[in-house]
Amino acid sequence: MKLVWSPETASKAYLDTVKSCENLETPDAAELISAMAAGWNAKLIVETWSYGDAIASSVGLNVASQHANAKHICIVQNTLSESTYLQAIQEASSPLNLPETIIAEEPQSAIKEIQGIDFLVVDWRNKELAAAALRNAAFGSSGAVVVCRNGYSRSVSGFSWTRDIRDRKVVRTVTLPVTGGIEIAHVAAWSSGKSENKKRRYTY
Repeated sequence: MKLVWSPETASKAYLDTVKSCENLETPDAAELISAMAAGWNAKLIVETWSYGDAIASSVGLNVASQHANAKHICIVQNTLSESTYLQAIQEASSPLNLPETIIAEEPQSAIKEIQGIDFLVVDWRNKELAAAALRNAAFGSSGAVVVCRNGYSRSVSGFSWTRDIRDRKVVRTVTLPVTGGIEIAHVAAWSSGKSENKKRRYTY
């Protein structure tokens, strides 16, 4: 199986995110990210967030989680980031359900505990946190979508989609020229069927 696109769900999430973020100074392509998460019907949405980051994308992901009936988890590195993140979400959109937060001084350990990620969002302004999440993420068997905000910084950092994503093969990437560059990577679905060389088979 693989992720299936739903344009109707994407449209609903897009419009609701526009409304939720209309008073934010930095929209940060939140409506696009929200539409992708909901449109791909992601059931487990994970993001990383650092103190000082814009909150719009997080608001959008929370909107998407409601449309897709998904679990939304945010990984932060300290209690200050957690309290600031949750307060900003509440002030921006008054959501019915707040995201679950995980405080992790060592994010690589925290991300390994989260199994079956369908949609992952990182921000390369905090490259250590972003790289730890990307290198250690355990994606869902149906494949996954990865969004890297401020992706222009990633492209000059030495991080490689094909070399550094350990869990699965990246089958397609695209970079959108908005808000510092938004990189989108599609991670292959995994079939456990037997093959001649008894290796994993990737489908997309």
